[in-house]
Amino acid sequence: MTTLSLSADEARRIALRAQGFLGAPDRRGGVRGVLRHLGAVQLDTISVLARSHELIPYARLGAVGRGTVEKAYWSDSHAFEYWSHAACILPIEEWPHFAFRRRAKRARGHRWHVLEDKDRSTRAVLDRLEADGPLTSTELGGAKNGGEWFEWSETKIAVEWLLDTGDVVCSERRGWKRVYDLAERAVPDALFHDDLDDRECLRRLVALAGRSLGVGTRADIADYHRLKGEQVDAVIADSGLVPVEVEGWGKPAWADPEALAVVPRGRHRTTLLSPFDSLVWDRPRTERVFGFAHRLEAYVPKPQRIHGYFAMPLLAGGRLQGRVDPAREGRTLVARQVSLTTPGAAGAMAQALREAAEWVGCDAVRVERAQSPAEAAAITAELAALGA
Repeated sequence: MTTLSLSADEARRIALRAQGFLGAPDRRGGVRGVLRHLGAVQLDTISVLARSHELIPYARLGAVGRGTVEKAYWSDSHAFEYWSHAACILPIEEWPHFAFRRRAKRARGHRWHVLEDKDRSTRAVLDRLEADGPLTSTELGGAKNGGEWFEWSETKIAVEWLLDTGDVVCSERRGWKRVYDLAERAVPDALFHDDLDDRECLRRLVALAGRSLGVGTRADIADYHRLKGEQVDAVIADSGLVPVEVEGWGKPAWADPEALAVVPRGRHRTTLLSPFDSLVWDRPRTERVFGFAHRLEAYVPKPQRIHGYFAMPLLAGGRLQGRVDPAREGRTLVARQVSLTTPGAAGAMAQALREAAEWVGCDAVRVERAQSPAEAAAITAELAALGA
């Protein structure tokens, strides 16, 4: 059997289409459609323009109301939060396919925090949720033990352990706090089971990763839901993914057959991306597919930052053409630091900044610093032409 060969550009376009950035956006499916299509939306505590899980649908659909985003995720038992690529919002229909991870955590017997009296503490949490849930950890009795900020209370450790093992579900976020409920109450009856064996769970997640990526290497596919390479190896032949060769990748790759069946074409989205967007969350893949090296510098000491605290890549014309570290000052969106990969991207950066500003309720944009005075002047001129 001949292995299909893809050019680097073909692979890039397939990846863009699979991630919802090439072609007309699925506005009928809305935020829920984006979640189902991606298979996972990463959560993170950082909020600059908005939190990352809000930026994900915005990048694909445009100015979706933030209340609409939250309602789409957390109403009608549509989604749950669990460990995938990281802490992620996941479509509720994938609950059965994370049974392998719940079993593995249960077999380990503890998290990095160890309960002093597991039976008593977990029973108390379950009884309370049964009587009064859904509840936050504060409502359950407090998340901290009164010591250092990172020292969890026995109640918090217990409820997180129950989340790991699937007895409890995070049914929503309220003021950024997890809201916990009994799994038997939060998960629809038809999905509330751990009947699938590990192989079937892994086969499904590998197939989902391939679909969401469009095309990827073993490492790409494993990273999407944080599987081990050997777990991918064990099931990829049965996943439905097709072996391909991609120009310049130098590694075996697999593609979603549906992605190969259609030539990826259509309108390219121009937008700013969260650093936790699934298009770019895998840094080695981002560099291989787009020739763009990116890292999150939020946890880098300020004097050592190159591009800024929360530098957001600019996607335009199907390529990553720069980045900006944004902030808000009243009703002004401030581009604290901007860099472009080509001078021709000034217009795209201005467009992306203006749209982001309007989305978060700002009526002005100011460029504070760029790679050069000429670059700052070019973006500022483009903003003026847009009326921003």
